[in-house]
Amino acid sequence: MATNISLEDRLAAVEAVVAELQQQLAAPQPTNWLKQITGSFKDEPAFEEVLAYGQAIRQGDESILEVQDEQ
Repeated sequence: MATNISLEDRLAAVEAVVAELQQQLAAPQPTNWLKQITGSFKDEPAFEEVLAYGQAIRQGDESILEVQDEQ
C-alpha cells in the first residue's frame, strides 16, 4: 500500500465502499433458488441412485422400494 496517501483519503475510500455495500444490502436482488442449487449434486454418487429410484417409481415399478425395505 502506498504510504503517501493521507489517512483522510484512506478513510474516505473505506467510507465509500461501506456506503456501496449498504446500498447493495438495502435492495437485495431476487434470487432464483433453482439456479443456486443446479449442479450442486453432480459429483454425488447417491444422487444418481435417487434419480434412478425416482424414474422407476414414475414408470410404475414400485418393487424397487420393497427391495430396499428388506435389506
